[in-house]
Amino acid sequence: MDSLPLDLSHPAVRDYLSLIRLQVLTPLSLLINIATLLVCSVIVKPSVGSIIETHPTSISPSPSLIAAYVVVILLGQIGYCTLLVIARKPETKTTLVKGVGLSLVFANWLMALWAVFWVLEFFLISTVLLGLLVLCLLYSNIALLTYHPPTSSRPLDMALIHAPLRFFLILPLSLLFPYSLFITLGMYFSPSNPEHYARFAWPGFGVTFGANLIGLAVVLMRCDIVWAVAATWICASIWSARPKPAPVYITVILFTVLHPLALLGTLLYRRLTKREGRVALPPDEEHRGPREVDGLWGSN
Repeated sequence: MDSLPLDLSHPAVRDYLSLIRLQVLTPLSLLINIATLLVCSVIVKPSVGSIIETHPTSISPSPSLIAAYVVVILLGQIGYCTLLVIARKPETKTTLVKGVGLSLVFANWLMALWAVFWVLEFFLISTVLLGLLVLCLLYSNIALLTYHPPTSSRPLDMALIHAPLRFFLILPLSLLFPYSLFITLGMYFSPSNPEHYARFAWPGFGVTFGANLIGLAVVLMRCDIVWAVAATWICASIWSARPKPAPVYITVILFTVLHPLALLGTLLYRRLTKREGRVALPPDEEHRGPREVDGLWGSN
């Protein structure tokens, strides 16, 4: 055969091949990520969770709550992989190929590598990998919101593309990366000296306050349910791991309340403004009545 019967330079053919590539590489990367996390969390000693317990900082989370968060991320990716196979709408396929692309594949590999170096206690490498993970997920989320924004006409896209990618981003962005950075910089205390828990309280306050303030702004501006749930979950994981210095503890307790309130307030505000828009009469309706009355009077 001298040449393929397909024109590989045609955009439709290239998009089709890209989709086939994603249908193979994305589930494979997810399986590798799941297997690596299971081995590093259950079989290997020290495990991912025990490293958190032996290196407490002012922003250390509860390992069990973070493990549950990661399970939700993986379940969301299973739904994403299912959509990769069953997608029929051209808009959905375009979102998968050009909005997400290989960034989720790279993210799964980065998270698997992070788990390996984390249990080996190579914290500098772990921090670098988490930084790359944040950049990779940030790029895909910005591309989705900019070029393929969520729409109610495609609810599966919102539930299985936008939501899992955003939920995945929030964990390393607001918790794992700064926590790993704290350990790399030596900003932790020994579990045998719990009285030192208040050390580095203000850097922890700065991280928790800054990350949650950004999240609160996103919830207020975009009425983002995923961000509100994820940020509240992470705040709960931080204050449930005791002891905590007062600035950090008060901050995460405060935002645990503020995120749901901001979401409910934004939903209520949008509902009321939409209802007012429906009740208001169009401009031409305001003058139609008087013209009809004038006509009746003229006929008499």
